[in-house]
Amino acid sequence: MVYSLAASTLTVVAPIGCDTSSAEDVEPTAAGMDGPSRVLATGADEEMLVLEVTTANKVVVRLPRVEVGQGITTAVAMMIAEELDARLADVDIPLAEARAKGNQYTGGSNSVSSLYGPARALAATARARLVTAAARRWHLPARSLRTRDTMVVAPDGRTATFGSLTAGAARIHRPDVSSKPKPASQHKVIGRPTGRIDARDIVTGKAKYAGDLEVAGAKPTVVARPPTLGGRLVSVDDRAARAMPGVHAVVKVGGGVAVVAESFHHAFKARDALRITWAPGPMAPLSDAAIRSRLRAAVPSLGAAPRGSAQVEFEFEFAFVSHAPMEVLTAVADVRADRAEIWFSSQTPMDARESIASAIGLPKSKVRVHVVRGGGSFGRRLNYDAAIEAALISKAARRPVKLMWSRGDDIRHGRMRPASHHRIRASHAQGRVVAFGHAMAQVSESYVQQGLAAQGGVSTVAAGPLPSDSGLYNFGRVSGDSGSVELAMPLGAWRSVDSGTMRAAEEIVVDEVAARLGKDPVAFRRGTLRSKAVKAVLDKVATAGSWGRRLPPGHAQGVAVHEEYGSCVACLVEIDATDPKNPRVTKVVMAADVGTAVNPRGLEAQLMGTAVDGISTVLRAGLHIDRGAVREGSFADFRYARQQHSPLRFEAHIMPSRREPGGAGELGVPAAAGAVANAYARATRTKPRRFPINF
Repeated sequence: MVYSLAASTLTVVAPIGCDTSSAEDVEPTAAGMDGPSRVLATGADEEMLVLEVTTANKVVVRLPRVEVGQGITTAVAMMIAEELDARLADVDIPLAEARAKGNQYTGGSNSVSSLYGPARALAATARARLVTAAARRWHLPARSLRTRDTMVVAPDGRTATFGSLTAGAARIHRPDVSSKPKPASQHKVIGRPTGRIDARDIVTGKAKYAGDLEVAGAKPTVVARPPTLGGRLVSVDDRAARAMPGVHAVVKVGGGVAVVAESFHHAFKARDALRITWAPGPMAPLSDAAIRSRLRAAVPSLGAAPRGSAQVEFEFEFAFVSHAPMEVLTAVADVRADRAEIWFSSQTPMDARESIASAIGLPKSKVRVHVVRGGGSFGRRLNYDAAIEAALISKAARRPVKLMWSRGDDIRHGRMRPASHHRIRASHAQGRVVAFGHAMAQVSESYVQQGLAAQGGVSTVAAGPLPSDSGLYNFGRVSGDSGSVELAMPLGAWRSVDSGTMRAAEEIVVDEVAARLGKDPVAFRRGTLRSKAVKAVLDKVATAGSWGRRLPPGHAQGVAVHEEYGSCVACLVEIDATDPKNPRVTKVVMAADVGTAVNPRGLEAQLMGTAVDGISTVLRAGLHIDRGAVREGSFADFRYARQQHSPLRFEAHIMPSRREPGGAGELGVPAAAGAVANAYARATRTKPRRFPINF
């Protein structure tokens, strides 16, 4: 275990391996430290975590992830508090700026699992040094001391805060006690349901998002965008806009025409006064029906079925879906001739820094990216299009800007989940499934804008083998294949990515195959699932949700399971579909096995969010493409579930485990979607094939 030293306070950096190179890529010292702190060695661990103990008795850990509402700052604070025996209130988790190396990727449901070992090791190293510093101050054996409440305690009752020991701890090279993390049996913080450390700041407005930042001289900015996807600016008459009160600049950018003004009110008024002629984008000839037809044609063949078996074939369609985070995209940019600073919420700040530097023509070393908390993401902030646009506008306007994409901007021109078409065949013989094939096609995320514009954005390519999710079940020969349709559309990873549609479709098939074989859906799953852990979560929701209980006409239950990220989940749904056009999910019961649940309360919130996502994308929310334009533009017509559509009762059951944490943030979406679809089908005695069902 190797550590870093600070001149006057304890600074521990990535305590897994080290070198003695300069620390130019490690973050600067934490705000609020009273003395100078200079990192002398950097860790080889790619997380490159930095822990500092201030003389004010605060433990500060610079987090190489972004907080977008998923509670990662609370989970990491719990890990640190556990190993240091610190009070949670004494642990601060600021977000690290974009670095030149290391891992700053927030996605793939891997933040807790990837940080669990490094964060605990970091804090255990710091604790060993603080204890040693106290032992040497008091001339006592280090093993006779203990830690609690952010202080070291002697056998005779003497105490010393970590802050009072930090200078001495910084000078210690070899601690006198073990720096190994605690075994799980000794955990007092990890695994305890805990409220978010930032909850009060959020509800009182103290928490700062990009739109709240006061950067000197940064003026509100909005962009006039084309009516169609990829539309091109032909001409603009901006005389009326420039003459309006409060307008500072009007500049052309790749996506349209930007207006910089004294307030967003002034900016929007001036934007609406622009007289713009647009050329249609390459998608203009296409609408939903044509896109669905191309997707259907791009689905590969399922191949030959086993001899002597009967086949059941299914086809499913899933619409485009907007991420629609509650906080709209906002970025503050201050671009000068020789340097640039950008403030925004980013899941990929290192990539963003490089792309921004390239776009504005500066070396990467001259671009500073400040990572700001985000009000939701669901994958949207993996992309940084708004930040690049803000930087380009700032450069052109020669002043700092605060760019805001309106809700309509993001829904109509932002990233979206690709539409997809699925063809599934289940072959059965002698009462069991002997082969299961799943072929699908979706709109590709890998299009090249210029090339597709020349082609009209309509080429179709095969994408190769696709491992079917239904390896979950003992279904004999399981196979998958995929194709894609390339369209000039702004697509992106949406929460649970491919699993949200693939697993949902397959869980619908499992229900219908069970009915074909005359078996109960839960019993059929129990008899064919491969994993004991998945069976356990299924049993939990079946028991807790009273599977099979009698319900009124038009009401029904549905169930589905999913396994991914080293975790598994089951979901049971009850639905009131007495009005099939306005169904209401009344109850959701979920059970998850994610290994060690660092914060069970945070996990429950994550599962609740995935349930709402499943309700939304199966029953209500999708995007229409109408002659190259996205028809929806706000929550008025992009009908994501609101409070009135949320379940009246929600239960989350966290399975006990001593395994290290798996992923959880995206885990529940596929199971929730499948369970909602199955409940709707049973309640209405229909077989829905296009989602959302009200499309």
